[in-house]
Amino acid sequence: MKALVTGATGFLGSAILRLLVSEGYDVRVLVRENANMRNLENFDVKVIRGDLQDTDSLKTAVNSCDQLFHVAADYRLWVPDPEQMYKTNIDGTRNLIIAATDAGVEKIVYTSSVATLGINEDGTPANETTPSSLRDMIGTYKRSKFLAEQTVKELITKKSCPVTIVNPSTPVGPHDIKPTPTGKIILNTIRNRMPAYTETGLNIVHVDDVAKGHLLAMEKGEIGENYILGGDDMTLESIINYLCNSEDINPPKIKLPHNFIFPIAWIMECIARFTHNEPIATIDGVRMSKKMMYFSSKKAKRKLGYYSRPATEGLEDAVKWFNKEKYL
Repeated sequence: MKALVTGATGFLGSAILRLLVSEGYDVRVLVRENANMRNLENFDVKVIRGDLQDTDSLKTAVNSCDQLFHVAADYRLWVPDPEQMYKTNIDGTRNLIIAATDAGVEKIVYTSSVATLGINEDGTPANETTPSSLRDMIGTYKRSKFLAEQTVKELITKKSCPVTIVNPSTPVGPHDIKPTPTGKIILNTIRNRMPAYTETGLNIVHVDDVAKGHLLAMEKGEIGENYILGGDDMTLESIINYLCNSEDINPPKIKLPHNFIFPIAWIMECIARFTHNEPIATIDGVRMSKKMMYFSSKKAKRKLGYYSRPATEGLEDAVKWFNKEKYL
């Protein structure tokens, strides 16, 4: 079976790549020029240089492939140039799925995000049917992924594109080379650079379980259906306390109200516009943190046979990898 993976140099994409190789797939990857190739080291895969905006490179990449895992996305909470994110996440997704369908690719798994889904105001876990709309989307990233998912659904309906959609929650674990925003929380906590926190909640899942969920979606997922690939709902306080206890570090004692953090985030963003370094706190991040971002994976478990290990194992594996790779 020949599969194309986009985003394979990144965190989740590389986990999917490792799983596919272990399962005996013939894997090729679409990689941008100047991409960090560290997560591809020691893997015998065909590398195709290209870009989601370059339709010729996409045609080359999907040629003779049986399956496509479209994982690549521009994932940042602070976006000085929103237009570039929209082009990558929306236009690039449209370009690739049309190219794959035209090339006769049998099945496509598109990696969306729980960021596109609704959130229950009472803090109970949301699912694939929880109502959401564009006006509910906070920040450029969430808006871009929401519009990208709507674009995919339109392609399924109007062009019969063979796509199953997965919505991962918040993956943690090894090979987070960038690292992701959640990876930065883990690093800042272990480095004792988390003097305070705010009240919020996340659904934490081991990245390897999300990768397995992608393969299950490819094998069993229905065209046009969404499947949440998540793990355990955890408050930010419990995540920080778990990490501190495991590393014998004193956890932060100060819980800041959201309204107190807004001006701090605003100042950090102003500084970032001059330094071009991503701020530790962003206004959109603070706005999102006002809600408990909890989700249920019952549909994926029931329909796909999806399974997730305890989320704390993902946190442990992340810390081990960061230590091994000298991030700490």
